[in-house]
Amino acid sequence: MTDQYLTTVLDEAERVAEHHEQVAQSSDNPNHEYLRYAVLRLLEEEADETSVEIPQIDGLSVGYGKDKAMYESWDDDVEWWETVPPQEACTRFRVFYPDEYDAVPRVIVDVMAALGAWRVWIGSAAACGSYDHRERREVHYLWPEGHPVEALVANRLQDPEAAVAPDGGRSGDVRDRMVVTEHSPQHDDLEPRTSRAVDESMAVSLLEKGGLYEVRSASGNWYEVDVISESCTCPDWRKRTPDGGCKHLRRVDQEIKQGRVPRPDGRLPSNS
Repeated sequence: MTDQYLTTVLDEAERVAEHHEQVAQSSDNPNHEYLRYAVLRLLEEEADETSVEIPQIDGLSVGYGKDKAMYESWDDDVEWWETVPPQEACTRFRVFYPDEYDAVPRVIVDVMAALGAWRVWIGSAAACGSYDHRERREVHYLWPEGHPVEALVANRLQDPEAAVAPDGGRSGDVRDRMVVTEHSPQHDDLEPRTSRAVDESMAVSLLEKGGLYEVRSASGNWYEVDVISESCTCPDWRKRTPDGGCKHLRRVDQEIKQGRVPRPDGRLPSNS
């Protein structure tokens, strides 16, 4: 169930980024903010659609904030701080639910487990200063900034048509071009350089994030190809600068699009 809820959380975070991007406008860590708001929407039944059914619990509400900031805004005599000291780089979720439940409702447990948060406190809402919710119970979860689930959101939000490499170069156009193999119907109509790029034995590897690749030919020569600036260190490129690139640049282009080497931003192919 956790895997299904993880997909649901990621789906909702993606929708938050698309339709509620203001939640992260003042944040240095927008993916963390999108996920925090996604959890709130899922548990408070505000999500438009979900990949798994989220059980409805009347009276369930969610509050969250940076743990250290929350501590500084409260007196230190409230009960929860005696259990776990304030954490500098964590979000604290405070989830309120009806006191008719003997245990934390399973939907809360599942969603928080999918997020990667851990429970640090449970008790009466009134016992920790929540006077507006005195007839309810409250459970607290901590969730660290930089958790791996943030990277999953980042990967989803990255536009494949305009991916930005770490050095600022745009790599989207590299993956837009036609994928050609030796068995493709259009193979015989290829111009000579593209035909050689497809047919010849070459080894391609990512040399450096930002779109720098190394190409080794069957003869043992090796060249550096920059797919962002569209350049190569081979004689053909340096002397002629052919339209569409030399065979090495075209070969790297093909390898990226077929998922055989990491993308220019260093991310692994989606089919890996």
